[in-house]
This record gives sequence, C-alpha cells and structure tokens, in this order.
Amino acid sequence: MKAFTVVTGLVAPMDRANVDTDLIIPKQFLKSIKRSGFGPNLFDELRYLDEGQPGQDCSNRPLNTEFPLNFPRYQGASVLLARENFGCGSSREHAPWALEDYGFRSIIAPSFADIFYNNCFKNGVLPIALDTAIVARLFDEMYANEGYQLTIDLERKVVVTPSGEELPFEVDDFRRHCLLEGLDDIGLTLQREPAIRAYEAQWKEKSPWLFGAIQ
Repeated sequence: MKAFTVVTGLVAPMDRANVDTDLIIPKQFLKSIKRSGFGPNLFDELRYLDEGQPGQDCSNRPLNTEFPLNFPRYQGASVLLARENFGCGSSREHAPWALEDYGFRSIIAPSFADIFYNNCFKNGVLPIALDTAIVARLFDEMYANEGYQLTIDLERKVVVTPSGEELPFEVDDFRRHCLLEGLDDIGLTLQREPAIRAYEAQWKEKSPWLFGAIQ
C-alpha cells in the first residue's frame, strides 16, 4: 500500500449527498478481485453515456460532458470534495479500489458511511470529515478558482488551503500510523514474519506428520 504523508493535489467535486458505492463502482465490475484496473470505471454511470462492461476499452466510449470529472480543469485531481454520507450503500471494497486506482489520495466530506470509511484506510485512501460549513466554503473556493489545490498533512492532521489557512481534522492514531507507513492488513502481518516463522518451525518439529500431509 502506498504511504500517505503530505499530499498536495488538485481538487475535484462530487457535489451531491448520499453517493453510494454502486454509483462509485457499479455492480457489474465486482467480478474481479484484483485491486487494480478499476479507475476507468470510477463513477461509470455518470462519466459515460453508455453502459460499461468489465474488460471494456473505455478510451472510445461516449463521455458525459456535463460530469465534472470529464472537465479539463479537473484532470489529474487527487483530492475529491464531496457532500454528506459519502460511500453509503453496500460494503464493496471495490469502491476505494476504484478511487485509488483513478488517482484520488483523499476524500473530504462532512460525513462518510462507516464501512466505506474503514475500507478507505485499508487501501491507502484518506477520508477526512470536516464541518458541513467548512466543506461548503471549500466548494465555493474551488469553483471560483480553476486549478484549486489543497495540501493534506497527515503527520500534523491538517488540511492547508491556498491562502495558508489550516483546517484540523481527526483521525485514529492506529489508522494514521498505518497510512504514514503504507501498511495494509498484510503489511501489518508481515511485520511479525520472524515470529510467524518461529511458530511454524515449532509446530513442524512437534507435528511433522501434519506438514507432510499438506505438502
């Protein structure tokens, strides 16, 4: 998992409340269990005028020119600004996979669905909950200034606006540590690799017949 320390990035809008995970990545793309390759299908029903299918080449699909992520000014965005209850609906982990694969490192919203919020941390995406009024002000500033960027400092737990204003946010210390170090669940487990190998060696010595049966 990619570590998250300080990220300065272009901000793009998802200016609607209650964006569910089926809108983030539609159900037909859940057949794959790989973590990569979902970026072209992020918000598929909003980005394109036709219905997307798994494995389809998206380069020639008709674009919805009214959808902000298709606007030239938001190309290359790495921070998504959203409204209340982002990530509601089913618990599919494909949603943060698609956001990360597209290039988003952080999502800022007034609130998130719990399961989606937890899944983001496990996949290198930082969800930041800020007061509704602050998020509304960020939307206004972003719309008024093309090329609007925010700096997110996870070490200091602040979002820094172009004017230098610092907006503090809360994040669990353990989740913060994992993001700073780039540790997902597998990475955390591998930190204990010497102890795991020692345990396996102990059992192999005590019960060699068991290990022979599974070779």
